[in-house]
Order: sequence, then C-alpha cells, then structure tokens
Amino acid sequence: MRLLASRFCSLTAVCWLASFGCGSSAQSSAPASQPGQSSAAPQSAPQSTPPAHGDAVALIDGEPVSRATLDDAVAPQIAKLDEEAYAIRKQQLDDLINDRLFAAESKRRGITVDALLAAEVTAKAGEVTEADVQAFIATNRRRLPADPSALVPQIKDYLATERTKTRRETFASELRTKAHVQVLLTMPPLYRARIDLAGAPSKGPDAAPVTIVEFSDFHCPYCRGVQPTLDQVLLKYPTQVRLVYKHFPIDSLHPQARRVADASWCAQQQHKFWEFHDAVYASAPDASAAAIAGFASKAGLDMNAFDACIASGKADPVVQAHIDEGQHYGVSGTPGFFVNGRLLSGAVPLSAFSEIIDEEIAASKSK
Repeated sequence: MRLLASRFCSLTAVCWLASFGCGSSAQSSAPASQPGQSSAAPQSAPQSTPPAHGDAVALIDGEPVSRATLDDAVAPQIAKLDEEAYAIRKQQLDDLINDRLFAAESKRRGITVDALLAAEVTAKAGEVTEADVQAFIATNRRRLPADPSALVPQIKDYLATERTKTRRETFASELRTKAHVQVLLTMPPLYRARIDLAGAPSKGPDAAPVTIVEFSDFHCPYCRGVQPTLDQVLLKYPTQVRLVYKHFPIDSLHPQARRVADASWCAQQQHKFWEFHDAVYASAPDASAAAIAGFASKAGLDMNAFDACIASGKADPVVQAHIDEGQHYGVSGTPGFFVNGRLLSGAVPLSAFSEIIDEEIAASKSK
C-alpha cells in the first residue's frame, strides 16, 4: 500500500491518508511519419515527389500547418514524456550501479550478495516499534480515519519498508563513494511553460526575478493547507518572488468550487481578490449564496456591484480559460505551481519551493 503518494487533489482519484492530492496521466500519440520520408521497402513503381512546403506537417486547402506550430502545441506533453523517460532510465541505471557495487563488495568479503544485504541493510535498518507507529499516526492524524487502529499492520509494514529502503540507499551511497562512481546520464532540456499572466491577481513586485503561478481550487484541502507555506515563501523572498493566482476548480471532486472561483473573479474586479481569497480559506468549504455573500462582505466589497458581476456570468469564460491553460501545461490536480515556468505539483514544503527559487535567483544573477 502506498501511504505517502502525492500532495494535491486529483481529477481522477479520491485522496486518502497521507496522499496529498491526486493526478491524472497525460496521453500522447505516436509521431507521424514525415512527408517525403524514404522507405526501406522496394518500390514497384516510381513514386511522385511531393511538392516542397518547408517545415509543413499538413496542408489545409493549400495552407500549411508548420512543424513549429505543432511542436509548440505538444511541447508540454513531450517534455513530460522526456522527463518520465529520463526518470525510468535514471532509476534503472541506479539499480544497475548498485547491483554491481553489491556484487563487488560481496566478492571482496567472500560472502553472497544476500548475506551482504542481510548484514548491512536488514540488520541495520532497525525494528519498527509501537512508538514509531504512534508517532506516524500523530503526524498524519488529520488524514487518517477516526479510528486508525485497523491500519496499524499496514503502517508498520510501510515504516519497515521505508527504513529498509533508506538503509539500502545509504549503504549503496557508501559503496559509490569508495568506488568513485560517475553518472554520465544527462537530464533532458528544462521545459518552461509560458503561462499567460495578463489579468491574473498577484502578490509581490512585478519585476521579481521569480514568478510562481499557482493553479488552485478553493475547495481543495491541500490548496488550503499550502497557503501558510506560500506566505512563508513571500516572507522569505519579499523582493525576489511574485505570486500569481490561476483558477483550477475540479468539478468532479468539488462541484461547488467553480462558484467560488467565479465570485473571486468578481471580487478581483473591485481590486479585492486577495481579501476574498483569504476569507474563503479562513472558512470551511461552502459555496452557498449566504457564504459567498459573507466572503464578499469580509472582503469589503460593494455588494450591488458584486451581485451584478455574479449575475452577468462574465467570470465563467475566464475561469474556464485558466483551467484549459493549466491542463495544456500539464496540471492534473491541485495545487499545481509553475516556478518561472517549471512545474511543481502538490502541497510541497517550503524547502521544495526554496530549492527551485534559489536556483532561479542564481541563474538570473548570472545572466
């Protein structure tokens, strides 16, 4: 059982225990053959040569669809596939390296690999105690059932597996250092989504070297939970980070969240988005007319103008455009973040934001 999976609300799954959200996998199709591409098969008759159309991949009534247009449309999906392929290769390479190191060390000691791992991994991983289980339950109490006692065997198995995994990685790292292993496999080029920021509410200086775009759902518990972390980010980087908000209500999980998103857009028209935003997250999820009116009142809105905006339906296409844009760039659940265009999924801790932010700040200084 995977207890610690992800930290965001998904389009396809219900969140449980220490799962911090949900995600859906992207789909892609195989690349089409190129016009004019030669074939290894013998030709029974001469083939006519198609007219040259530069980098066109299709013609519509003679008008070309360029390769650049196609590549731009599929860039997020291709980048994700490249990253997944790299992760698969990296994991397999790590396993191959570790296996060879374990084999070499077992030969040096004159024992079998199983005996080596039993002595260096299993024996040193440590037993899971009742105190460990209770500490895990206390830490994850809000994500566990009211009575977690039935989960104790699963929790013990999970903790034991994690300890063994950690000890195995530590032992492998020790052997790598002694063997001076060099990994030559390189990561794919870094992909940056070009998010449209026009008209989106933001905090922080417009000229900040780092922009974080948050795709969020007002009724997602993980979006609510990450708000203090975002406050910490802005406090830690007051002049270096700008936070931009984008709507991503997930109708299948939170069918009323879109109403709140629409209402927040109307609050934004009165320059009170963040006040409305904070009022929503300070309360339990509620999209009733009374609750929305209460949020608007707390935000200090002109209620007549607010009600007229809600009735106009003008927010609907804006919110949907945000959703469409997020999905195009690989957002499959909430919260989803783009740090200078680099996707970061889930209610991640401050350290995860800081790692990327520090990299981006350093890169901006080197330009």
